[in-house]
Amino acid sequence: MPPRPRLLRALRLAAAAALSPVLASALVTGLSAPAHAADPVEAAKALAAPGVPGANDWSCRPSAAHPRPVVLVHGTFANGSVNWLAAAPALAARGYCVFALTYGQVPGVPVLRAVAPVAESAGQLATFVTGVLAATNAAQADLVGHSQGGMMPRYYLRFLGGAAKVHTLVGLAPSNHGTTLDGLATLAASFPGALDLLNAGCPACADQIAGSSLLTKLNADGDTVPGVSYTVIASRYDEVVTPYATQFLSGSGVHDVLLQNLCPAGVSEHVAIAFDPVALHEVENALDPAHATPSTCLSHG
Repeated sequence: MPPRPRLLRALRLAAAAALSPVLASALVTGLSAPAHAADPVEAAKALAAPGVPGANDWSCRPSAAHPRPVVLVHGTFANGSVNWLAAAPALAARGYCVFALTYGQVPGVPVLRAVAPVAESAGQLATFVTGVLAATNAAQADLVGHSQGGMMPRYYLRFLGGAAKVHTLVGLAPSNHGTTLDGLATLAASFPGALDLLNAGCPACADQIAGSSLLTKLNADGDTVPGVSYTVIASRYDEVVTPYATQFLSGSGVHDVLLQNLCPAGVSEHVAIAFDPVALHEVENALDPAHATPSTCLSHG
């Protein structure tokens, strides 16, 4: 059964309500790209998203149970502050060192982030991961990304040396093989001002259209790189990255998950999947497969 329109409207309203105070904070802080810093930790701190519960404690040291810090990578038009209001505290409560960045600012564009060229944003992710590893004394990190944040790290892994620094990449509704302009317009409708930006020019949006030169380059030699574990979590009701099966990856070390195979009643779509308890339970399973438990409609973080 397709998702009920009233429920989806409620989910979007909830996301918008959460977004409002964060937007105010964004206007104060600027959430701008950092200036060059010789200290990798300071460079990473300059990219850190403000006000994320459970995240960006730079004194955190990974435990033996969870030896790798988790870096959260938000999606197009969003920022790290709003995208991870559910996931960050849930993972922190499980004992992870959690870090969240905000990336992809375009000069002259207020508030909206993850709109810069994907390759440029991947460079910011590289800066952030390097700083997180330096701060935590960890050899590798795990990445959890939503939408563009699930695809863009693959550029970092393949072209910017990230494969040596990343153990696991988990993508929630990632744009791995692109989408249509209509799909991006649907996403933009959830963020004030995003439709105008999409119409005026959004480099990250152009990069995510199926068949773009960026995606052609990214996927030319296969979906994965050796040594990294991949999990993709998708929803049948995703109306942004369509068809939803294009989110899935092929190759060794890949685990593709369709939410409705775990909970047939689940109706989360593209935005809501970042807050979905079944999806977040699958994130936890991917980060700690040795202690994974079955995900069902009763799963919670």
